[in-house]
Amino acid sequence: MTGSLPRILAVLLKEFTQLRRDRITYAMILLMPVMQLLIFGYAINMDPRHLPAAVLSHDTSTLANSVVAALERTGYVDVRYLPRSDEELDQLLRRGQVMLGITIPPDFTRRVLKGERAQILAEADASDPQAAAGALAAVSVLPTEALRNERLGLGAPRAPAPAFEVVVHRRYNPESRSPVHIVPGLLGIILSMTLVMMTAMAVTRERERGTMETLLSTPATPAEIMVGKLTPYVVVGLVQTVVVLGMARGLFSVPMARTPAGWLALACGIVLFIVGNLSLGYLISTVARSQLQAMQMSMFYMLPSIFLSGFAFPFLGLPPWARVLGEIIPVTHFLRIVRGALLKDQVLADMGNDLLALGLFVLAVAGAALARSRTTLD
Repeated sequence: MTGSLPRILAVLLKEFTQLRRDRITYAMILLMPVMQLLIFGYAINMDPRHLPAAVLSHDTSTLANSVVAALERTGYVDVRYLPRSDEELDQLLRRGQVMLGITIPPDFTRRVLKGERAQILAEADASDPQAAAGALAAVSVLPTEALRNERLGLGAPRAPAPAFEVVVHRRYNPESRSPVHIVPGLLGIILSMTLVMMTAMAVTRERERGTMETLLSTPATPAEIMVGKLTPYVVVGLVQTVVVLGMARGLFSVPMARTPAGWLALACGIVLFIVGNLSLGYLISTVARSQLQAMQMSMFYMLPSIFLSGFAFPFLGLPPWARVLGEIIPVTHFLRIVRGALLKDQVLADMGNDLLALGLFVLAVAGAALARSRTTLD
C-alpha cells in the first residue's frame, strides 16, 4: 500500500493538471453553483408584489380615490395606468402591460352613501395564476378596509360591512388551471433544450471526428455551411412544435389561437425562436473543444432560461436586476408570444416588441457564429 501511494499521487496530479487546462469545464464547475445560489437566493420570489395595475374610474369622488389609495397600500399592486375607456383597459390587459384592471362605476359613491350594495369590477390576468393570486389578494381586502374612515367622516349610514362588493373576473384562464400556464411555456423550454444542445454537440462531434475538414475544403462559404447544417434542425424544431401543441390541446385542453392573424403571429415567433436557438448552438460549437464542453455550455445557458424567463416563477416577481437579465434571454420573449397568441388572441401588432427582440437576438448570435467560423481548422 505504501508503494502505491506515489503512483496514486501521480495520477491525482495528472487529473488536476488536466482539469486546470480544460478552462471551460473548470469555469462551469465554479460558475454553475454560484449562479444557482444567486438565482435562488436573490431572484426567486414566490409572492410577487408591486404588480402593474390600471384603474378606470368613472367616479372622481373622494371615496373612489380612497379605494385606489387603499389598493396601493396593500403593496401588491402599483397603479401605473389610468385608462379612459373600457377598450383601453382591455388593451392593457391583453398586451400584458398590467396584471390587474379595476373599473369603478359612476354611481359608486351614491350607492355607498345610501347604504346600497355598490360594486367595482376587478379583472385579473390569470394567464399566470401565481402572479394573479397576489393581485387578487390585494383586491380581497378592499371591501372591509378601503372606506372605513371615509364613511364615518361623511356620516354615512352604518350599512352592514363590507361597504361594497368586488366582482372578480379571471381573464384568459378563468379556472386558474396550471397546465394552461405551464404547458405553452414548455414549448419554449423544450425547443431551447433540444435545439441548442443538439446543434452544439452535432457540429462539435464533426470537429472531433475530423469530418469538418471535408466541408472546409469545399468552395462553400462559412455562411453556406452554417445554413446547410442548420436547415434540417429547423424541420426538427417545427415537428417538435406541432407535437407539443397537439398534445397541449388533446391532453390538457390548452386553448389555441382563434384567428388566422393569431396563428401568423405565433408562426413568426416560432420560426425566429428556432433559428435563434440553432444559431446559438452553432456559436457554442465554435467555442467548445469537445461534446462534453458543448453540453456543459448548453446547460449553463438553460439555467437562467428556466428561472428568469417567467416559466417557473412569475416574471414580475423578479427583482429589477433579474428582470433586466430576463429581457436578454430569448425564452422570455418567446413565452410571451406563445401565451399571448394562444390565451389572449394577440396578433402581430400586440407582440411587436417581443418579435423585434427575437429578431435582434437572431442577428446578433448568427453574426457572432459566422464571425467565429473558420475556413480552416485550428
